[in-house]
Amino acid sequence: MAIKVAVVGYGNIGRFAVEAVAAAKDMELAGIIRRKASGDVGDIPVVADIEELGEVDVALVCVPSRLVPSHVRQLLALGINTVDSFDIHGDITSLRSELGPMAKEHGSVAVIAAGWDPGADSVVRSIMQFMAPGGVTYTNFGPGMSMGHTVAVKAVSGVRNAVSLTIPLGTGVHRRMVYVELEDGADFQQVKRAVQEDPYFVHDETHVFPVDDVHELIDMGHGVVIERKGVAGKTHNQLFRWEMRITNPALTAQIMVAAARAAMRQSAGCYTLIELPPVDFLPGEREDWIAALV
Repeated sequence: MAIKVAVVGYGNIGRFAVEAVAAAKDMELAGIIRRKASGDVGDIPVVADIEELGEVDVALVCVPSRLVPSHVRQLLALGINTVDSFDIHGDITSLRSELGPMAKEHGSVAVIAAGWDPGADSVVRSIMQFMAPGGVTYTNFGPGMSMGHTVAVKAVSGVRNAVSLTIPLGTGVHRRMVYVELEDGADFQQVKRAVQEDPYFVHDETHVFPVDDVHELIDMGHGVVIERKGVAGKTHNQLFRWEMRITNPALTAQIMVAAARAAMRQSAGCYTLIELPPVDFLPGEREDWIAALV
């Protein structure tokens, strides 16, 4: 029986999530939830409340990270499994601790921080860690557009539109290049200060520039290089490298869809990707994948 999936939010990630669900042979798209339902998207129903859709197994919560907790709480209380791409790294463990008891109470599953970082890259880091327990791992993002950082800038008072680009400087250090299109009458220095003091930016070198048209700068490409040099047992010089260049929202959405499948295979509770068996993200039978991949 197909997994019935709803997509909450229809921005950059939500649009790609709809495509990814449609491409998954074991899933059925129940509909899209938006604050202002504006008619169907093709043959897909668009509603303001998920309860209007009838049966839903999993909801993909494709909203800005700061809005994720409230959406997930409401969905879990309805007994609906959830997957999100919450990307505020420092808040993940506290969110997991909060949502776990709620999910268990309502017999539902929440998979949080299920993007590519945090998410799939977290799994890569965990594999590197157990392959070389001693050592250092560096995660170098970019160059490319960061969706989470861009959304954070757009929320700053006086900003009409914005884009935040991540420039890797090496050894896990990054420069943030932020371009803002200002509202009429906005004070650029106030906007700049608000951006640089935001938790998304406060730990990185951040430069803010006013521009006339942000659209000329937007490219959703991004990437990451994860490197670990460490020790296996007592043997030194174990070196691992993971690199990818991706279209940011498309990969995020695809990972969320795979996590929705995994959510259906877990007992009630709240999980990050490193807690889930990799085989549970794949469609079909475990035994078939074990035979093919092991």
